Amino acid sequence: MTRYLPLVFWAAVIFTFVMATLPHPPDLPGNPNDKIQHILAFVTLSVLASAAYPQLNLLRIAVPLSLFGALIELVQSIPALHRDADIVDWCADTLAVAVVVAIVWLWRRRAVSPAENAR
Repeated sequence: MTRYLPLVFWAAVIFTFVMATLPHPPDLPGNPNDKIQHILAFVTLSVLASAAYPQLNLLRIAVPLSLFGALIELVQSIPALHRDADIVDWCADTLAVAVVVAIVWLWRRRAVSPAENAR
């Protein structure tokens, strides 16, 4: 199962990019507002990246995901897409990534054996 996690992560990256750049994306159940959609997408990407690449330093997950959020906003500023770029969306993306990475860091730290914590 874990060997497929990188594939699932990259599929989610592609799906996120496509949905974020479609001129008229489909409505989601419950009609969550734009910020909620950003948060959900980047929480999902952060969890998947952390699970798919457990050997990576968490900053090597957080920084590229934050930059990915910035890229999405940059692409959304293309007039032909009829989307609205918003720096607050990028902030929501980055905050979601930071929260997940902090939780994963705490979890990984807690999972270290007590003997290693005593050092």
